[in-house]
Amino acid sequence: MISTERVVIVGAGLGGLYAALMLAPRPVLIISPETLGEGASSTWAQGGVAAAMSKDDSPEAHARDTIAAGAGTVDQEIAALVTGMAQAHILDLTDHGTPFDRDNAGNYILNHEAAHSIARVVRVKGDQAGRKIMETLIAAVRAAPSVQVLERVVAQGLMVEDGCVTGIRLAQITGERVSKPVDLNAPAVLLAGGGSGGLFALTTNPPRIRGQVMGLAARAGAVMADMEFVQFHPTAMDVGLDPAPLATEALRGEGARLVNSDGVNFMDTEHPQAELAPRDIVARAVFAQTQAGKRPMLDTRAAIGVEIFTRFPAVAEACRKAGIDPAHDPIPVAAAAHYHMGGVATDAQGRSSLAGLWVCGEAASTGLHGANRLASNGVLEALVFARRAAGDIAATLTTVDAAPVDLKFAEGGISLDANAVAELRNIMTSLVGVRRTGEGLTRAIERIKSLNAAQSDCADFANMCATALLIATAALHRRESRGAQWRDDFPSSDPALAQRSRLTLTEAYDLTEDVS
Repeated sequence: MISTERVVIVGAGLGGLYAALMLAPRPVLIISPETLGEGASSTWAQGGVAAAMSKDDSPEAHARDTIAAGAGTVDQEIAALVTGMAQAHILDLTDHGTPFDRDNAGNYILNHEAAHSIARVVRVKGDQAGRKIMETLIAAVRAAPSVQVLERVVAQGLMVEDGCVTGIRLAQITGERVSKPVDLNAPAVLLAGGGSGGLFALTTNPPRIRGQVMGLAARAGAVMADMEFVQFHPTAMDVGLDPAPLATEALRGEGARLVNSDGVNFMDTEHPQAELAPRDIVARAVFAQTQAGKRPMLDTRAAIGVEIFTRFPAVAEACRKAGIDPAHDPIPVAAAAHYHMGGVATDAQGRSSLAGLWVCGEAASTGLHGANRLASNGVLEALVFARRAAGDIAATLTTVDAAPVDLKFAEGGISLDANAVAELRNIMTSLVGVRRTGEGLTRAIERIKSLNAAQSDCADFANMCATALLIATAALHRRESRGAQWRDDFPSSDPALAQRSRLTLTEAYDLTEDVS
């Protein structure tokens, strides 16, 4: 057993890095499964950060749009809190050196994205917001003497005594091999390790983002919230890559149209806002075209044309690698797991139900997103709760300095079985995906439990299965369609269910004990 006075932050995405900077000069240890800056969903975020920055906008209008998109289950106090702090975080990131797009007068250039009533998404070089914000934060973290980073290390579990998290179990990654675990006592743990998109066979998330952080919290006994609500991005590029490259929402904000192989603009008959309808509606429409054999595509030619190469370089580069010229041909798309509204239930300070454990970013469920996240609110939520959690953690600390942590890892840990992971991902896509049924969810639960039992000695896989089981169980017991949850057998919303769901892993097993 090793002890440290450093706050341990699990995850090196935007939330984790920002929290580390907010904690300075207090000593922090960041745990990153990749080289810093690689493999984080934040780096891949193309749209930007939603914030009321123009004179025609307001935090109140932003909150109204957030509540409307969340389909009746948004925590309105949290929505007001987050949108009210948005502008301050944009200005803070600007002060840190983030090169947000500005016009000649110095005003922030704003994108209009789906379900926003006004253009309010602050961007960087069109579709480079996540990457540029991460570069800015990484440089600041590298320069911060209070922050130590352990790269290619994963968290496998939490140490809990009398309902309080006292430390964390870590292992080192070498290629596909995992070391034996090492236990580290710490004064506080902040989970900022991303969502669960990689649990699905078709996803826009980085390869390692497969619900492990949510799962380790659930296995430790944390209360989870809104686990059924997984957002599927309607315009992942369907070019045979895993993960699927993302054709950013901003393309549709600039006028790109969704067409099928017959050349029909199918969104015109789906919703009054057509391509700018809420993501769940667009995703189901895209999925329906795929199921009907009428390949859906995003046509940027008329609205954007050759400017796509300069205004949206990430999309253009992904097209180039796939052999597509978006100035002359539509881009094939599909609905892919993109963002998890659910996660570890937290309060307004980022505290979980377990003392000593805070959570921010996509691994958390704060109540901001409700049943369906408003576009570009994810990065904003990570920023707001990273700062709030850091402030709350700082109030519990007495140490202002600590020696670097020196962990010695030995070979011989239990690595993931690639075939088991692939089977789990296929189960989630086929039975717990864009469209769900009670019968399919029941079969998914049975198969997840069976897979977990067969690989019970692998902590990383147990964490994945815990998250998968919670998603499927929460989806099964929400007998309605709301936001990102669509049930073919319950296609309407039930006003009596217009509330957040809360569930522990033990309760999930109890609720599904008759599923053998």
